[in-house]
Amino acid sequence: MNILKSAFLATAIFAAQASFAQFKQTPLPYAYTALEGAIDAQTMEIHYSKHAAAYTSNLNKAIAGTPAEKESIESILGNISKHTAAVRNNGGGHYNHELFWSILTPTAGTKPSAKLEKAINDTFGSLDGLKEKINAAGASRFGSGWSWLSVDKAGKLFVSSTPNQDNPLMDVVEEKGTPILGVDVWEHAYYLRYQNKRADYLTTIWNIINWDEVSARYEKALKK
Repeated sequence: MNILKSAFLATAIFAAQASFAQFKQTPLPYAYTALEGAIDAQTMEIHYSKHAAAYTSNLNKAIAGTPAEKESIESILGNISKHTAAVRNNGGGHYNHELFWSILTPTAGTKPSAKLEKAINDTFGSLDGLKEKINAAGASRFGSGWSWLSVDKAGKLFVSSTPNQDNPLMDVVEEKGTPILGVDVWEHAYYLRYQNKRADYLTTIWNIINWDEVSARYEKALKK
């Protein structure tokens, strides 16, 4: 799809969502082609405009006419045990993808802030130690899911993995906290380029992590 058609599709998505929706997709801060070194443009376009768009649309349908229409996504997820499976799956899908797009960047060489780097070193020994742990969590996730770097209530970093579209905000998961970095290990996130080689995808994605955004999310999480 050429640039004009892609732009038209994105505009149509946002217009359709804005006409009735509580929750909306945030426009990508980069082009579908921008992450080509790690994620191909076709995967990005399908992932964003089809998969993620469907989660957002279906979340709005699932909460229509309920008190959740007036709640934040964090509030909904924090009490997800009180909601339907449709809200759990699509609410998680909406939140997870919104975070995912934000922590990716075509800008090379971003680094964790000094404060986040110290926390990473204290907890995991080094940045490479953190990467190994997140990659292991993602590689060992059977089927579809996510691997996460989160901040717990005590302000400590931890790595975890969740199935499907669950995340550490949910009251149904074992390890709860505020996610600051999430890696999507559903096959639709990587299969066109990497096929069954999930480990290669997990290794390469570190080249496009937006550490400025992750660091900002860390600071925000510490204030909760």
